[in-house]
Amino acid sequence: MATYYINGEFVPAEDACLPVNDLAILRGFAVFELLRTYGGKPFFLEAHLERLENSARQIGLHLSWSRERLAEIVAQTLDRNAFAEANIRIVVTGGPSADFTTPENKPRLLVLISPLPELPARWYRDGVKVITRVTERPITGAKSINYIPATMALEAARRQGAIEALYVTRDGRVQEGTTSNLFIFNGQTLVTPGQEILPGITRRVILDLAAPLFPVQIRDIQAKELLRASEVFITGTNKGLVPVVQIDDHIIGTGSPGENTRKLMAALRERTARHLHPDPAPGGEEPAPEASA
Repeated sequence: MATYYINGEFVPAEDACLPVNDLAILRGFAVFELLRTYGGKPFFLEAHLERLENSARQIGLHLSWSRERLAEIVAQTLDRNAFAEANIRIVVTGGPSADFTTPENKPRLLVLISPLPELPARWYRDGVKVITRVTERPITGAKSINYIPATMALEAARRQGAIEALYVTRDGRVQEGTTSNLFIFNGQTLVTPGQEILPGITRRVILDLAAPLFPVQIRDIQAKELLRASEVFITGTNKGLVPVVQIDDHIIGTGSPGENTRKLMAALRERTARHLHPDPAPGGEEPAPEASA
């Protein structure tokens, strides 16, 4: 059984709970981060905590814990769980509210540990199908717990035999997936959206890896350009890098993962291997991905 950290206490998962007057329950007022371990070690924890702080700042949620304290709590919670590899979900809620609306600046902190799901090998070998859906993220750039649009989009994807849904704006710009970032290759040029998205940590890593290998453009992608792309892939914390070979009813490229995508997949595997066995460096930590990515 998993052990969770719930606002100052370590409790069995089945006993974890929140008071019903918490604004996360009443108003969906909360932010979160999801990261995974490699070799039992959190992958780019510092970058995830930085994004958590940014999300809280964007929605006006008071954060009572320093980045160092949050890292300590994550480590302590991991130590109380015995999963070989794990997902780590960090949630900061709006806390109690006497009138069920107004924050009292008494946030609650949750750290939830769960076993890392095993994703199908065929995704990476053969590629996957995704769909497009006219939807826009409620608060771009903030990782809030408002996932109603994402849940509806994913259900539509499942009905069509797809694993993900890409958000498309009303003016035809393709932004990101419900839980992933989007990349395309136009020939040898790698392109990814950069505005009105939630910049993923894995996205940062891919941009860092791609910089010496390909020309890189961070700009809007129109839906028509997406379908003309020679290669498409998505990235995410759990997924890593997943090749996309079909979008709606349109086959991408040859219908198989492309050479450039496979090259980046290999580079990502090497990067995660360095996380497991880092080279000696000041402080003993692997450098974070580029902050501008």
